[in-house]
Amino acid sequence: MENNPHIQIPRVKLGTQGLEVSKLGFGCGGLSGILNAPLSHEAGCIILKEAFNKGITFFDTANIYGHEGHNEIMVGKVLKQLPREQVQLATKFGCIFSEDFQCQVKGTPEYVRQCCEESLKRLDVDYIDLYYQHRTDTSVPIEETMGELKKLVEEGKIRYIGLSEANVDTIKRAHAVHPITAVQMEYSLWTREIEEDVIPLCRELGIGIVAYSPLGHGFFGGKAITESLPAESLMGSHPRFKGENLEKNKVLYARFANLAAKHSCTPPQLALAWLLHQGDDVVPIPGTTKIKNLNANIQSLAVKLTPEDVKEIADAIPVGEVCGEREHEVMSKYKYRLANTPLK
Repeated sequence: MENNPHIQIPRVKLGTQGLEVSKLGFGCGGLSGILNAPLSHEAGCIILKEAFNKGITFFDTANIYGHEGHNEIMVGKVLKQLPREQVQLATKFGCIFSEDFQCQVKGTPEYVRQCCEESLKRLDVDYIDLYYQHRTDTSVPIEETMGELKKLVEEGKIRYIGLSEANVDTIKRAHAVHPITAVQMEYSLWTREIEEDVIPLCRELGIGIVAYSPLGHGFFGGKAITESLPAESLMGSHPRFKGENLEKNKVLYARFANLAAKHSCTPPQLALAWLLHQGDDVVPIPGTTKIKNLNANIQSLAVKLTPEDVKEIADAIPVGEVCGEREHEVMSKYKYRLANTPLK
């Protein structure tokens, strides 16, 4: 694939409530140390400004990314250097930590409001475009959580409501209280469970799908295969990157890399291109700490696939052959612990 420095990133409607975003978003968490050593605010702002200048306007952060709100503060700093009305800012609430950094969830109305006010302050903005419940608090009826989110919309503090890693029952009940604009789920070639029930429901209700970890935590970039995992990364604790699971998954990677060569692109570009061909309502949010990877990700928009190509790519990574559980089941506590390690 020829390198095209002038790729126009399309705009798409995320859901049917009026939010329009760039077809490719940017997951900001990695800038504050989710998978690698955290960047300084200055270094992170350089990456985000470059993303914006290339046409990526949809920035995804969360109150728990980085020590003491490191990521939201960083994003707030870059927003001062960009036209605010041209950025679609998403952040999240709902996860808290015990003293040993075990992740817990909280969705009480009081906590919803507290988190929103704190995020607005850290981001130093008047409103948040898309506000997600990061994880579902099963001890609080979703109707109560949504009731407070609805009030925040009415007050102009948030514009659209989202859910993350929610099941179909939660999505239906939440949507009945106030329209949900987007559901953020782990979605990539090696994590496709949402195709069975969540995606059909979202399409029925007019809800957009935001795909986090679209490159399988770096797996499709060759992490732990063609290059070693960073010493700071806790991906070494992820079941899919360990022992016999990794050896079996390496076979899938080799098969996939051959397919990428056939399409004259890199494996991560093909993995993103496959997601980009799942529909205009699917918006991947890959993150990176390197400008060269940012540019390479944008190039994935130039990879054209036929329906037959899309099927062949999916068939190359059969869901039943992926070894190890995905992040949501077993990795959250590790991920969030790393995210809350102080910046050195």
